[in-house]
Amino acid sequence: MLIQMRVEGMLFDPRSNMYILLLKEIDGNGTLPIWIGKPEADSIALALGKVETPRPLTHDLIRNIAESLKVTITKIVVTEILENTYYALVCLSDGEKEIFVDSRPSDAVAVALRVSASIFVEDTILEQKSTDQLEEWLKNLKPEDFGNIM
Repeated sequence: MLIQMRVEGMLFDPRSNMYILLLKEIDGNGTLPIWIGKPEADSIALALGKVETPRPLTHDLIRNIAESLKVTITKIVVTEILENTYYALVCLSDGEKEIFVDSRPSDAVAVALRVSASIFVEDTILEQKSTDQLEEWLKNLKPEDFGNIM
């Protein structure tokens, strides 16, 4: 079963030097933290802030290609987690058929934000990870770690 999510925000993890993309259930309390790299975090932040760049960035290019081909990006789905790696699909529709394209969740979310596509997560992933991972991370933070947060 698919659970609709929204981007709740992003945090910086000073221990791994990575960002945490935090997805939250629209009709519930479940959350899903996904560790992502800085370029993807920057792209998501630009999309969240609705910042226009002088030239298209990679995720803007994907949106522009889809528009040029008269294809709609309808949704993205975080489908599974294998060995601590998340997998996602971007759903493209030409009005008659849907095509699913493999993607990293961070890229899929960056594109979804640019085209206002829905974000979904398979319920099995939410049950598997949910807030336990984030709560564990927060519990292990030390006050000096906050000096490194942007």
